[in-house]
Amino acid sequence: MPLFALMCLDKPDALDLRMATRERHLAYVRDNAGKVRLAGPLFDDTEQMAGSFFVLDVADKAAAEAFNAADPYTQAGVFGTITIRHFKATFGQPI
Repeated sequence: MPLFALMCLDKPDALDLRMATRERHLAYVRDNAGKVRLAGPLFDDTEQMAGSFFVLDVADKAAAEAFNAADPYTQAGVFGTITIRHFKATFGQPI
């Protein structure tokens, strides 16, 4: 299956909402471990969590969009911007 990069940047002042939703988000990611090849938080210049990054192994962009739509962070309104792009791993460890 193709890989998709999913970059989600939090809306301003969303840290409290992110933290309140974090356990549900982590459970969702664990439940979808077969689709998630790489994931983790993004940080701002003050080292506060300010977004999320994923590399997903899914059938198509629609599947990546569906993954994102079901994420508790998305449903809670944590993210201000969401970008999904087809991704090709060229260097580094195989994904």
